[in-house]
Amino acid sequence: MKTAVFGTGIVGQTIASRLAGLGHDVTVGTRDVAGALARTGKDAMGNAPFADWHKQNASIKLAAFAQAASASEIIFNCTLGLGSVDAFKLAGDANLKGKIIVDISNPLDFSKGMPPSLSIVNTDSLGETIQRAFPETKVVKTLNTMVCFLMVNPAIVPGDHNVFVSGNDAAAKATVTKILNSFGWKEGNVLDLGDITTARGTEQLVSLWVRILGKLQTPMFNFNLVK
Repeated sequence: MKTAVFGTGIVGQTIASRLAGLGHDVTVGTRDVAGALARTGKDAMGNAPFADWHKQNASIKLAAFAQAASASEIIFNCTLGLGSVDAFKLAGDANLKGKIIVDISNPLDFSKGMPPSLSIVNTDSLGETIQRAFPETKVVKTLNTMVCFLMVNPAIVPGDHNVFVSGNDAAAKATVTKILNSFGWKEGNVLDLGDITTARGTEQLVSLWVRILGKLQTPMFNFNLVK
């Protein structure tokens, strides 16, 4: 499948690497190709520069958002939540029309330091915001409640635990669920919450996730729904 991954940070890198490893044709999208390759410093989390990762993943293409979207069948949104809508505006409506957007991002606001707050909350969500802004796309919210390494390899955390899916289009959710299965998520551990409004719940769950991270001092955990 021809896949675009918007975002050059560690989440985008992790998703892109996994998709490429599974045989997908992957293009990473960014607003500034030259700038992404020119950065030499580590990011805020201490991860190596994007250019270093790109050299090690030469089969993965790098392009501006519009070009990456045009060449794709499905798009993973791994941009910072506050900039997600702007990134898709740069991609252009014509390049997005009819495509699935897998929204992994959260509307985190770090303007007052840690822990972050949510810039969209309670009566709305980032997933809904993207769907409203681009009504001819099919937004599926998923994977936003865990660290990126676990997204693509759930076996890192032993036992059963859950990944959530939200979206208005049943066929789009089925396509995304197949990708989740290919990442290693068991069918029974993929929980379809319903339409895109249910993304409010999973995005708000991130506030709890951040506090658990602070307590455990490790991101290698996830939520398990016990009935």
